Amino acid sequence: MNNLHRRARIIADFQFGWGTGNILFPDSVVFTLSRTRRISQILDNGKRVSTLRSSDGLLTLSIEGAKRLHRFIKYPGLRVVMNEESSEFIKKGGTAFCKHVIDADSEIRAYDELIVVDEKDRLLATGKAMLSCDEMKIFEHGVAVKIRYGIEE
Repeated sequence: MNNLHRRARIIADFQFGWGTGNILFPDSVVFTLSRTRRISQILDNGKRVSTLRSSDGLLTLSIEGAKRLHRFIKYPGLRVVMNEESSEFIKKGGTAFCKHVIDADSEIRAYDELIVVDEKDRLLATGKAMLSCDEMKIFEHGVAVKIRYGIEE
């Protein structure tokens, strides 16, 4: 395993929890580098799994990465649960609003990368939390999760 691989796994373990680095980035992943020779995107079998944000050095998830974490992390970890009414909208990349949030992982903080699921724990999307867990569940108005990618986009 090279330094890029080790670095990506360490970042994933820090950001999403111990063991997620191995799940997200098996030995088969390929790294694309920026002009400054830093990790830009991480691909597996031609599919993008994740992108490394240059602004803070953390990962953003693609749908492929979200699928891997969804299978690995047990419910309710890393999840925001949306009601059925909003599920179709969110699958297509629509914003997840507070009034539709049913539940959320108690560890979620604003700006965390996470996965969005329906009431039956089916993956809908991946995105960035705009509020903490408690705020998402209490507020009646406003954006809970800014969706990056819906599974039907």
